[in-house]
Amino acid sequence: MSEIKFGTDGWRAVVGQDFNEDNVQRVIKAIGKYVFDNFGLHKKIIVGFDPRNKALEFATCAANQLAEYGFNVLLSDKVIPTPVLAYNAKHLNACAVMFTASHNPPEYLGIKFIPDYAGPATSQITDELMINLHLPFRQKGKGMVEKYNFKPDYFSHLEKLIDFAKIKTLNKNIIFDGLYAASIGYFDKILDVHGIKYDSLHMYHDINFGGGMPEPKPKYLKELIEKVKQTPNSVGFANDGDSDRFGVINENGEYVSPNEIIAILLMHLKKHKNYSGSIVKTVGASLLLNKVAEKLGVEVIETAVGFKHVGEAMRKHNPIIGGEESGGLSIQGHIPEKDGILANLLILEAMAYENKSLVDLQKELYDFVGCKFYNDRIDKRLDNVNEIKPILEEYKNKSKIGNFEVKNIDTKDGVKLYFTDNSSWVLVRPSGTEPLLRIYFESDSLEKLDKLRRSDV
Repeated sequence: MSEIKFGTDGWRAVVGQDFNEDNVQRVIKAIGKYVFDNFGLHKKIIVGFDPRNKALEFATCAANQLAEYGFNVLLSDKVIPTPVLAYNAKHLNACAVMFTASHNPPEYLGIKFIPDYAGPATSQITDELMINLHLPFRQKGKGMVEKYNFKPDYFSHLEKLIDFAKIKTLNKNIIFDGLYAASIGYFDKILDVHGIKYDSLHMYHDINFGGGMPEPKPKYLKELIEKVKQTPNSVGFANDGDSDRFGVINENGEYVSPNEIIAILLMHLKKHKNYSGSIVKTVGASLLLNKVAEKLGVEVIETAVGFKHVGEAMRKHNPIIGGEESGGLSIQGHIPEKDGILANLLILEAMAYENKSLVDLQKELYDFVGCKFYNDRIDKRLDNVNEIKPILEEYKNKSKIGNFEVKNIDTKDGVKLYFTDNSSWVLVRPSGTEPLLRIYFESDSLEKLDKLRRSDV
């Protein structure tokens, strides 16, 4: 019996290997027991799936299995983005099961469990699911499975958050790269509904994602970048496989980092929409966000890496915005789950309110902060997981790395060393799933960043 492990956002494995009928049944049994033990049979369960190989088949089997326990189940009638299903969990007071492997390679599939608060399952919940995997659940009932269209209620909600009329005034060529992924039929359709023109590419679902990866990073957005460069006055947008992450290309054909996007949106929401509150960011996110927040008089709440931690803090603090460096964000009034569709729309809205290009918004951001930050990450593979703890202990006791003197140390997720120049740091944290250390670097100059990378890390 293969091991099933819930990571920062669900369980993922290769279809036909560990992601097989027996293991999926075990996970759905664990979820069914959790919902039954905590809410009872009256709790509705909603089920969705992305465009991946076998996702529809596994989702259908899962819906039927949950109905056999006695739950009433709503099964999406089409491919659905994770944030759309998550919003409906809150809207319908339901627990959600999403079949997706997000931005992982095409051969993977996974299961995300989304409780009725509409964000990623906390560690406490996934710990309970892990226990349930090994416990019997013999509940029998006569629940129903009903096909359901989750799109209209999500669209109605977006229309309360986004000023589509303002976006329509934007003199900009919008290019949407569907990336063969779940946002097709959602991001494009809500633009259609509001008469906002756009151009597009890769607008059909493909289980192999066109031979690439469903990840909105420059490496996989080459055609979008080229199209933006060839189309005057244009910006490009994409999402990952299940649309919880975003990728944005500016008018110069340059990838705009998630840190920059979150910072620009914080400024936009505070200035133009009168949002008030804090910002939630992960320990791996840029000091850029701290600098912007400080100048705006906004409190910074920092969490461990992973949107389940961001989402948990968002539920507690109701911030203006919460985000992470890997391309996920949400805002006040929405759900504590990352939403790449919302993120793309907010960027268009910010540009429309300022009547400026994205390149100009980036320039104004750095003028406002007074400096620019540069980031990098190295993955250091180890022979076994037993090596991780001694290395982390070693970092906890460091007073210097190269010529950089340690000012203070944060241990909420691995070990983060802040240096006395007040603009550089190193974060060393374990991957959580393999014998691997992820080492993050940031500084306010490329020269300093290079020195940090070359230091003994």
